[in-house]
Amino acid sequence: MAARWKLLILALYLSLVMVLSQTGCPEGYSLEDETCVDYDECAEDEDYPDVIGQCGEDATCHNTNGSFYCRCLDGYRSSGDETSPTCKDINECAEDGGICGLNAICFNTIPHYSCICDDGFISTTGVESFRHGDNVTCQDICMIDKTICGNGTCHHGANSHYCACHAGFTNYGNKGSRCTALNCDVFKNMSILEEKLNSSHNLMMQLKKSCLDLTESENPTEVDGEELLKRLLSLIDHLLSRGAFKDNRKVSTFLNMVENILGFIGPFIKPPGTTRSSTHTEMGLRIHKGADLPQGAVTLSSNHVRLDIQLETAAGEPSYYPGFTTVSLLSYANLEDSADGFFSGMKRQADESFKINSKVVTATVSNRNTSHLKEPVKLTFNHLKQSNESNHTCVFWDSSENGGSWSARGCSVVESSPNYTMCSCNHLSSFAVLMALYEIKDNNNNFVLKLITQAGLSLSLICLFLCILTFSLIRSIKSPRTTIHLHLCISLFFATVIFLAGFSRTENRVGCAVVAGLLHFFFLAAFCWMCLEGIQLFRMVVLVFNANFKILYMMAGGYGVPAVIVAIAALANPKGYGTETYCWLNLEFIWSFFAPACVIIIVNVFFFLITVWKLAQKFSSLNPDLDNLQKIKAFTITAVAQLCLLGTMWIFGCFQFEDTIISSYLFTIFGSFQGVMLFVMHCLFSKQVREEYGNILSRFCAPGKKSYSNFNYSHTSKAHASKSTQDTGESRI
Repeated sequence: MAARWKLLILALYLSLVMVLSQTGCPEGYSLEDETCVDYDECAEDEDYPDVIGQCGEDATCHNTNGSFYCRCLDGYRSSGDETSPTCKDINECAEDGGICGLNAICFNTIPHYSCICDDGFISTTGVESFRHGDNVTCQDICMIDKTICGNGTCHHGANSHYCACHAGFTNYGNKGSRCTALNCDVFKNMSILEEKLNSSHNLMMQLKKSCLDLTESENPTEVDGEELLKRLLSLIDHLLSRGAFKDNRKVSTFLNMVENILGFIGPFIKPPGTTRSSTHTEMGLRIHKGADLPQGAVTLSSNHVRLDIQLETAAGEPSYYPGFTTVSLLSYANLEDSADGFFSGMKRQADESFKINSKVVTATVSNRNTSHLKEPVKLTFNHLKQSNESNHTCVFWDSSENGGSWSARGCSVVESSPNYTMCSCNHLSSFAVLMALYEIKDNNNNFVLKLITQAGLSLSLICLFLCILTFSLIRSIKSPRTTIHLHLCISLFFATVIFLAGFSRTENRVGCAVVAGLLHFFFLAAFCWMCLEGIQLFRMVVLVFNANFKILYMMAGGYGVPAVIVAIAALANPKGYGTETYCWLNLEFIWSFFAPACVIIIVNVFFFLITVWKLAQKFSSLNPDLDNLQKIKAFTITAVAQLCLLGTMWIFGCFQFEDTIISSYLFTIFGSFQGVMLFVMHCLFSKQVREEYGNILSRFCAPGKKSYSNFNYSHTSKAHASKSTQDTGESRI
């Protein structure tokens, strides 16, 4: 037995000796420089390719002297041998239900877990997810973010928070969104447009009702944005189909109305937006909804213009983001006809004029603070008229400039060609952007017309002054009719002086309005005195009693009537006096002059026709008073010629709106020489006046001759007696 144990021990020893003699080191070691060193089983080695694979993907390998072991990753639990474990994910949410704390939900993940705050709660650090040990808790979002509702009160609901908006603010029916201002008063001050079209009142009332419902009701009625947009475009079609506004105040009111309605309608359009067109409009609207501030570029275009804008610019500041972003572009078919001519906000040289060379558009965004944008918007306009000149200017409608005017402030030209111009504007405060075209006026025609005007009016002033001296100083010709001629010449004299002195002085707006008012008064006074002359002739021929007017009645008719008309016109529209170019009535207000003038012309024509008819009857009678009839006939002819002169002048004045060269020359000629023509008709064509002129010249030529003095006194007395006889004779006709 002892021998067997000895043999066994010997065999083991021999085996050990044999192993040592082959490797030189025990298992887990390697021989390096005749020294046994530990082999790192966790390092990649082609001699031990399966060691790391035994640990698996969810475990890490750890080396030991002569061996190794595997450890499961964090979040996993090990089962099995240390050198070949099985690692399984630990469901922390199931094992510890309160691991996330209060007001949070645990979500198991591989290999860990995450905690997310319940709806209506937010983490104290602002992170979206967290784990136990991050020192994060979930608190009511109304307590953490005091500005989450903007101008509203935050409340914690069953599923999330909701905002109760203050009066005058709304979140457009989305209770979880920030409350923003909504001014409902903008829908009631549209009286100017209501004069143009009554249907605008109905739409304004509907919008105001919906607006008040949104800002005052806890459960507002749902607004149909598509229906309101349809009604808006229909209203614009009606307004633009009725012709130009011809008043910058109406243009301002119209554009303000469109901007406010688009700003109100935009949030109720379903994403991504809508595109519409009608007879007079092209409409494009884009909307983005979501809790996060949108990013990126958006482009809207029509047949005439393209808008490029960044969504961040359209949305505004993140702290005021209402949960939606809108961008709209509205192009008008013929609004340039109404908006042309209002350039008081433009800086221009003396030889420059402007004309719109693009369609007018309205660009709006949901961002309410657009007075100075961080990122400029770009608008590319197609020209209405191709031009090779590089004289285009980018402008916008400024409602604060003298009731409304185009202005280039904040806009610049990026690129321009004969067919289009690209504009860059750093604001959208006036909500309209368009192209203005410089036009250089015809200097040759202007010079000739100016020369005719100055020469003709200067000569007319001299002739009118001679008429005034004639009718006021020569007693032998005094009569009610010469009194009418006197005041007609006085009215035209003052109108001419004021015209020469201040018609083009538009620097001072108040002074220009005063000049326009005085011209309105004196030109109307001239027509009123002509009307009195027609009535006087009618009374002389038709009536059998004393035909002379009392001087008080003549003054009331000649100066009182135009004064009343001007006073009423000035009270009704004080801004109607004075234009950008001249101190005269603007086009929308011009009928306050032409309407009374047309009435006077019609009345005079009526009286003249009756007078001529009665004269014809009297000439055909058996015993006509030929002397008086011949005088009245001459009076009538000169009165008709006078009416034709002034009436024809203002007929050509009407054609000045079309800006034709022929009408400009005719109007200038008739207007400049009317004083000369009155002097010729009423003084030089009158035999009695010519005789008086001859007597006066004779007196100056031979002042020392007594015989002439006696003759003049005798002749004057006879003439005065003849005049008295004439006056009484006129009443007997």
